[in-house]
Amino acid sequence: MSKSFENYQKRKLISSYFSVVLSIALVLFLLGILGLLVLNTKKMGDHFKEQITISVFLKDSAKEVEIDQMQKSLSMAEYTKKAIYVSKEEAAKQHTEELGENFQDFLGYNPLKNSIDVQLNADFVSPEQIATIAEEISGKGYVDEVSYDKPLVGLLTENIKKIGLWILIASGIFTFIAVLLINSSIRLSIYSKRFIIKTMQMVGATKTFIRRPFIINNIKLGILGAVLALIALGGVLLYINEHFKELGLFEDATILVVLLVSVFVLGVLISFISTYFATQRFLNLRTDELYY
Repeated sequence: MSKSFENYQKRKLISSYFSVVLSIALVLFLLGILGLLVLNTKKMGDHFKEQITISVFLKDSAKEVEIDQMQKSLSMAEYTKKAIYVSKEEAAKQHTEELGENFQDFLGYNPLKNSIDVQLNADFVSPEQIATIAEEISGKGYVDEVSYDKPLVGLLTENIKKIGLWILIASGIFTFIAVLLINSSIRLSIYSKRFIIKTMQMVGATKTFIRRPFIINNIKLGILGAVLALIALGGVLLYINEHFKELGLFEDATILVVLLVSVFVLGVLISFISTYFATQRFLNLRTDELYY
């Protein structure tokens, strides 16, 4: 009978530990994903900004020397990521491939112009800066027109700011919820041992002596939960890097190290703080209050 009860207690204890570890792992995993979004918000925003292109259309009278000089000066400009010369013949070929038919057969000539497509650095993608750049380029005598998608630039800039703000707000809310969830799981596991805590206190054990094994045990559970969260987070990082290489997640190792270390430290820290205050609460209760 006693052996059966002992096995029951062990299963109950293992179940309690498992629920605590699982809660910590899931919560830390979600926090890690949010942290990944926060740390890479600028990088993702920059990726979309750098898809914005300014098309510089050149006059037919522009000399080859002027075109070469223009391309070189644009390539070396601080706002330029890439400057590519597209001849009118290449542009016609691209249009034909997109349309599925040769428009020159109908018109009898090629109405397109030689152009230089300027892909901008993300720091210079804003309505004001692009307008200044376009005005500067338009001042060249052999430039016929400077074209870019003005509504898209304004919309992109505005939405990136909004997304960054909402990600920060969501991260703050979820961090608070995460702390509450981990704290609740640990408090429930300690609640089941409240009579043991009070018994030890009644026979003369100090609060520090009683609290220590609970803290050590739950820190171990926190470490285990953090390790499981990091393994899952590592799998997600590898998947994202494999399918979205343009984000370059592994280009800056410092960001990843900070993220992974933060998740681990957070798991240990929350476990310690939650256990400390949970045990303190039961240590301060009167014996008759343990039944409520």
